[in-house]
Amino acid sequence: MAAGSTRFVVAALAALVSGCASIGAREDTAYAPTYPDAAVEADAPMDGSLFSAASSRELFADRKARLVGDILTINLTERTQASKSSSTSTTKDDSVDVGAPTLFGKETTLNGRPLSFGLNSAREFTGEGQSSQSNQLSGQITVTVAQRLRNGALLVRGEKLLNINQGHEMVRISGIVRPEDIAQDNTVSSSRVADARIAYTGRGTLADANSQGWLARFFNSKWMPF
Repeated sequence: MAAGSTRFVVAALAALVSGCASIGAREDTAYAPTYPDAAVEADAPMDGSLFSAASSRELFADRKARLVGDILTINLTERTQASKSSSTSTTKDDSVDVGAPTLFGKETTLNGRPLSFGLNSAREFTGEGQSSQSNQLSGQITVTVAQRLRNGALLVRGEKLLNINQGHEMVRISGIVRPEDIAQDNTVSSSRVADARIAYTGRGTLADANSQGWLARFFNSKWMPF
């Protein structure tokens, strides 16, 4: 095999490996899972011969998320709908009549015609606009507890990456959850998540087919005067 062909094959394999690595790579560490620190729990002082407050769980308590690193399932039940309409109509008519001036008791004329004139103007404006938008997102995503706040609320975050066919779908969520809102099966509705940040994005062939090219985006941008 020629040297040029060998370099081409090596470059192609390197591009393929880097592409595969980027598919599973984490893009935003802000949504990375949080794991419990095993060393801290192991070194925590014992409160008694058999009890440790750092790793203890109530004997009769439900297996709900409450400690850093615990897992919680969020039911995505997002649905928004908004509509707006406006209508404006204005009309204005102006009319001015000026008679012929008099000079020494006689009307001033020009070529036998009186110097009288009139002005009429009319303006009219009509505007109407309508806007409507609806969004819906349903499903489930399992996250981890990143921090337990002083008031007992849980700061949770997580993401889900799906590689389907020729596209990649990603769901991300972060927010604050009250332990009281967690159901018996360790799930909570997304409508109960405070300061929620929910993102649903996609990349790949299907996403590229549904997006405009850079030239079309330029002509449709606000910088175009036409």
